[in-house]
Amino acid sequence: MLGSAVVRQLRLSHLDSSLSVPSRTELNLLDDVAVKKYLNSGKYDLVIHCAALVGGIRASVDHPFEFLNTNIRIDSNVMHASLELGIGGFMYMASSCMYPAFTNQPMAERQLLTGELEKTNEGYALAKLVGIKMVEAVAEKLSWRAFILSNLYGPGDKYGKDNSHLIGAIINKVSTAVKNGEASIEMWGSGNARREFTYVEDVAQYLVQVIGGLNSLPPVMNLGLGREYSVREFYEYVCQEFSYGGSIIPNLNQPEGMQQKLMNSSLAKIHGWNPKTEIEDGIKMTINEFLLRGDV
Repeated sequence: MLGSAVVRQLRLSHLDSSLSVPSRTELNLLDDVAVKKYLNSGKYDLVIHCAALVGGIRASVDHPFEFLNTNIRIDSNVMHASLELGIGGFMYMASSCMYPAFTNQPMAERQLLTGELEKTNEGYALAKLVGIKMVEAVAEKLSWRAFILSNLYGPGDKYGKDNSHLIGAIINKVSTAVKNGEASIEMWGSGNARREFTYVEDVAQYLVQVIGGLNSLPPVMNLGLGREYSVREFYEYVCQEFSYGGSIIPNLNQPEGMQQKLMNSSLAKIHGWNPKTEIEDGIKMTINEFLLRGDV
């Protein structure tokens, strides 16, 4: 999702003349030899690393080893090859799930590694923490920077039962309920947990904007909308867009993760971060793209 959005923004900014975007069939990031060969063939001076094994809360709970092992291997291969080849620019995408499960809100960069992680996504979080530490180890010598992203949504999101995140999953549920005439939909947890979601195009636009000035940025920086909503509110926004009047039934036997997760993005705002897409508008555009794709 993010990688595709970055490519769109690069093309809009006419920065794609020497752009290379390998698909997973063209380049297996788990193959360190293949990664080094690929990067060496193009004489690249910047890597925008958006690739990762990602999934929703159920996938993270069911497959912690895969999320930890696969993401560490991907990041290690890409970073090791980039460093060995002297690639001076590197943009790494980290995640707000790296923050402690119980910490002050909103979460600032200095709070990383100050407490235990949320168990439902510990594998993925640990991998991303290793990733930002690798970036920091290089950042004093080269223009390597890590961006800690909130949850993202928008064009290119996943809507499947096993691989979607919150907003994508809700869109799928409500769309299916409307199609089948169902009187209710299930909501995991109480609906009281609060989450920060940022529209993917806002993030991509900023990443492209700062490509030429990576040296001026701090090594690690939060990028979030700056506002949070309850899980139930996300359900209500999606139901409203679909004109769905059925009931939302909480399932308290299902996990809901951290009760609150909001980042402090004031450092990024000093460096030009200014997301413009409000949640209602972003959800509307995401649903429109979902319907055009015909996922359900």
